Amino acid sequence: MKKLIFPLLLFSALFLYAQEEQSFEYNKWSVELAGGLHKPGKPFAANYATDTPSFGQFSLGARYMFNNRAGLKLDFGYSTLQEGDNSLPFKTNYYRVSLQGVANVGSVLNFENWTNRIGLLAHGGIGYSLLSPKEPIDRDGNDQMLHAIIGLSPQVKLGDRVALTTDVSMIGNVRQHYTWDGTSTTRIRGFDGMMVNFSVGLTFYLGKHDKHADWATEASIIEDRLADHEERISKIETDLIDTDQDGVPDYLDREPNTISGVTVDSKGVAVDKNENGIPDELEGPLDSRYVKIGSTISDDRGTIEELLNKGYVNVYFKFNSDKPETYSLEAINYLIKYMKDHPSANAELIGYADEIGSPDYNQALSENRAKRVYEILIASGVAESRLSYRGGGEDTTVDKSSSPARQLVRRVTFRLK
Repeated sequence: MKKLIFPLLLFSALFLYAQEEQSFEYNKWSVELAGGLHKPGKPFAANYATDTPSFGQFSLGARYMFNNRAGLKLDFGYSTLQEGDNSLPFKTNYYRVSLQGVANVGSVLNFENWTNRIGLLAHGGIGYSLLSPKEPIDRDGNDQMLHAIIGLSPQVKLGDRVALTTDVSMIGNVRQHYTWDGTSTTRIRGFDGMMVNFSVGLTFYLGKHDKHADWATEASIIEDRLADHEERISKIETDLIDTDQDGVPDYLDREPNTISGVTVDSKGVAVDKNENGIPDELEGPLDSRYVKIGSTISDDRGTIEELLNKGYVNVYFKFNSDKPETYSLEAINYLIKYMKDHPSANAELIGYADEIGSPDYNQALSENRAKRVYEILIASGVAESRLSYRGGGEDTTVDKSSSPARQLVRRVTFRLK
C-alpha cells in the first residue's frame, strides 16, 4: 500500500502545479490505444502463478489537456490472466475503468531545450475494477473492487497527429476478495491485489490546430503568438491604408480615389451637395477658370477658343492613371458640344504627366491620357478625322514635392485648329 500512496501524493503535487500554467491555442483532445505485457503480484492461491511477465492486456482511453502541462483521461483496461509454466491451469478476466489526472512532465522539465520529439507523461487516479474467474472455477458472481493506478508514459512524436507511446503502470485493487486465479478468497486489507502493466501503443491527436498540448512548448507558444500578433498588426496596417489621404481608410472608403484636399463624408465620398459630379470645394476654382455657374458663354468663336486654347478647360487624372477624374468629364463634354456646334473645327489633344517616375514612362503615360480622351470624344460622336492627340511628357512648371500642385499638371489640354 505504501508503494502507491507516496507516488500518488507526489503526482498530485505535480498535477496541481501543472494546472496553474496558462492555456494557449493548440489541440487538447487525444485518443490512446495500447497493449502489451502484465505481471500480477499478490494474491495467488498455492500452486498458481503466471509467467513473468506475460502478454494479455490492452487499454483504450480518451484524454483532454487543460493546458500544455495538465489534463484528465478516462480509460478502459482489459487483462486476461492464465497459468505459467509451473502453475496449475486457470483463466481469469480483469476489467477496469479509470479516471486519471495527467501531467506533461516533459513540458514541466523543459525537454524542448534538448529535443522536440521525445516527451514524458505522468498519470494517476482511481477507478472501478472487476475480477471475473472462469477456470478452473467459473464464479457466478464477479469480484467488484476499487483501484488506484499510477504510471509513466514516455512518448516519441511521429507527426503532428500521432505519437508512439510506451507506458509502465502500477495498479492496486482495494478489497479484492478473490485471488487472481479465482480459486480462493483473500483476507488481505487495503490494497489486496497488485498488478504492473507494460504497454506500447499509439496516441492520436484530435483538433484543428497544428500542435497538441503534449508538444506545445513555451518557446513554440511564444513564437506562434508573435506570428499571430504580427499577422493581426499587418492586417490593421493594411486596413488603415488611405490611398487618397482623405482621412477614411480604404476598407471603409466608397470613393478611394478622391482628389487630395477635398472634404469627404464618413464614407469617403466627396461632398457634392448639388450632385453635379464636381466636389463642392472645387466648384469655386473651376467656376473662376471656366465660367460662373448660371452665367452664359458668348457664342463668339474667339472667346470660346480662348478658353480652350489657353488651358481654362482641362481634363484631370488620378496619379499614375489614364482614367479621367469624375469631375473632369464636364470638360470633355464642353469640347464635345463645341465640336458639334462648329462642324468645321478640328482639335488636338495634348496629355501631360507630373515628374514622379522616369521621363520615358511619363511620356508614355501622357500619350495614353490623351488617347483616352480622344477615344471618349470619338465614342461621343466626334469624327475621328477632326481629332489628333499626342503626349507632352512631363510638366515641370510646378513644385515636384507638392501633391496638390502635381494634381494640376496631370491633365489633357485642348488646342483648336
